[in-house]
Amino acid sequence: MYLITVLGNLLIILAVSSDPHLHTPMYFFLSHLSLADVGFTSTTIPKMIWDIHTHSRVISHVGCLTQMSIFTFFGCLENLLLTVMAYDRFVAICHPLQYPVIMNAKVCGLMIFMSLFFSILESQLHCLILSQITFFMDVEIPHFFCDPSQLLNLACFDIFTKNILIYFVGAFFGGVPVLGILFSYYRIISSILSIPSPGGKYKAFSTCGSHLSVVCLFYGTGLGVYLSSAVSHSPRKGAVASVMYTAVTPMLNPFIYSLRNRAMQRAMQRLLRKTF
Repeated sequence: MYLITVLGNLLIILAVSSDPHLHTPMYFFLSHLSLADVGFTSTTIPKMIWDIHTHSRVISHVGCLTQMSIFTFFGCLENLLLTVMAYDRFVAICHPLQYPVIMNAKVCGLMIFMSLFFSILESQLHCLILSQITFFMDVEIPHFFCDPSQLLNLACFDIFTKNILIYFVGAFFGGVPVLGILFSYYRIISSILSIPSPGGKYKAFSTCGSHLSVVCLFYGTGLGVYLSSAVSHSPRKGAVASVMYTAVTPMLNPFIYSLRNRAMQRAMQRLLRKTF
C-alpha cells in the first residue's frame, strides 16, 4: 500500500513536470498535492512497518515531537492545497475570461509559498505547546504514530488551558480552509446551475469532479476518525480509523485524478513510453 502511494503520486509529479500540456495552475497545484501526499504518508507508515518488522515499538520524546510536527505540517499543507485548488476551480468556472490574468504564475507561486508558511506555523505551534507539557516516563501511546490528541492524554497533570489552545489552533488552521472550500463550491454550483444546456453543465462540473472527490475523501475520513474516537473509547478502533486518512486516502488520490482525467492519462502514457 505504501509503495503504491509513493509510486502513484511520484508518477503524477513526473507526468505534470514532463508534459507541457499540463503546465497550468490546476496541474501545478496537483503536483504539489501529490508531493504533500507522499510526505504525509511517509511520516507514519515507514515507522509503523519498521516497528512491526523489528517487534520494537519504542520512540523517544524528541522523536515523537518531531514525527508529530512533520505529520501536522503535511496534514495542514494538504488541507491548504485543497483550498487553493478549490479557489482555482472557482475562478476557472465563474470567471473563465479572467482566469489567465487572475491565476498567473506569480499568484500561483505566492499561494504555494503561503501554504508552506502557514503549514510550518501550525506545526511549530503544536510542537511548542506540547514541548511545554510534562509527560509520564515510559508511557504507552495507544496509536501507531504520535497524534497530538493522544499526546495530550498522557500529560502528568490537568492541561485544560493548553488543551483548549491546541484544539483552537487546529480548528483555526483546519476550519478556515474548509469554509473557503465550501464558499468556492457554493459559487461553483450556483454558476453551473445557471448554464442552460445539460452538456454545458456536465462539462463545467467535470472540471472539478476529481477535486471534489478528493475533498470528500480527505475530510470524510478525517471527520470519521474524530467522530469515531468521540463515540468509541477503544484505542484500537481509533488507530484503525486513522489508517484511512493517513494511508488509504493518499493512495487513492492518484487513481482519482488519473482515472477521471484524460489529459493526465495521455501524459502518463507519454511518460511511460519515453521511460520504457
